[in-house]
Amino acid sequence: MVRLNFKVSNVYMAENLADDLDQLLNAYNRDKVFVLTDDNSFRYCYPRIAGVKGIDAARTIVIESGDDHKHIEAVAKVWKALSNGGADRKSVLINLGGGMPTDLGGFAAATFKRGIRFINIPTTLLSQVDASVGGKTGINFEGFKNEIGVFQQADAVLVDTQFFETLDSDNLVSGFAEMIKHTLIYTSQGWNDLKSFDILNPDFVRLKQLVAESISIKDFFVEADPREQGIRKALNFGHTLGHAIESFALKAGSPMLHGHAVAYGMIGELYLSVTKLGLPRAEADAISAEITRVYGHFPVLAEHNDVIFEWTRHDKKNEDDRINFSLLKAIGQVEVNVNCSKADILDAMDYYRSFNK
Repeated sequence: MVRLNFKVSNVYMAENLADDLDQLLNAYNRDKVFVLTDDNSFRYCYPRIAGVKGIDAARTIVIESGDDHKHIEAVAKVWKALSNGGADRKSVLINLGGGMPTDLGGFAAATFKRGIRFINIPTTLLSQVDASVGGKTGINFEGFKNEIGVFQQADAVLVDTQFFETLDSDNLVSGFAEMIKHTLIYTSQGWNDLKSFDILNPDFVRLKQLVAESISIKDFFVEADPREQGIRKALNFGHTLGHAIESFALKAGSPMLHGHAVAYGMIGELYLSVTKLGLPRAEADAISAEITRVYGHFPVLAEHNDVIFEWTRHDKKNEDDRINFSLLKAIGQVEVNVNCSKADILDAMDYYRSFNK
């Protein structure tokens, strides 16, 4: 395995997953190793680590897959399994799966006995470039995304892009949205390179390199602002409207993958970047057209505007009843805490709808 030279996140690119995990576990008591995974990852991904010394079926916790199961009841199941299994403060929890198990598992580990160590093995593109790195953990609560959580860095993140062979196209495309976000907030050259990459027909060798570059961008912002008090909020570009659309879709019985919601959110927030910060309209249109080409369109009618607005009011970046956005002055130039009114947000949703014509 190759350790990436990052300042904050302890990330390794796997060369042989089982051997690399075995090497990492030399730092721990093998009788104190627990594994958390969801049912899909248990079926498709767990066999690749099952033979590693210290990985024991009796200490493997399997939860239901899907973001709708990222709730306190699932955390309680993990806490109970750790307690019944004799976990102590020297134990380590390996979180194997996509963003849901790494988010939930990190939170469970950070709160069990006031904190035990954990290792993330992200298995989706989305979790490799976003959810598993940066120290954010959390669960959903009362319908709101990641409403409860803590900041806690993983002991290590072991990234193996061979897991992409188990992903369908929708999940691969979903993760690509976070890579688009990373390039737009960081570098115009990165965006020019990324938009030439065909995620619908991917070159997996090239994608492995792009994954490492995307993680490095996230690490840059995390190092500058570990607890998201300032510039790290740039990583929320696309997420205020994206989370609102995602929550709306879930309530409407049409749940979508997180990355797709972020993609749709970026379209609306590109419009806000034009009206609030002067991003050239032609540039916003070109980026939005490219996003729509890849992600299609999720129907949010004008009659749903008030519902979308209410969801934006619950975003974690809001302060003193101000609805705050992270927006682009230009590609690679971000301004955080940009206050937008209800009228601004509804105009942004009209712009989003214009790309379905």
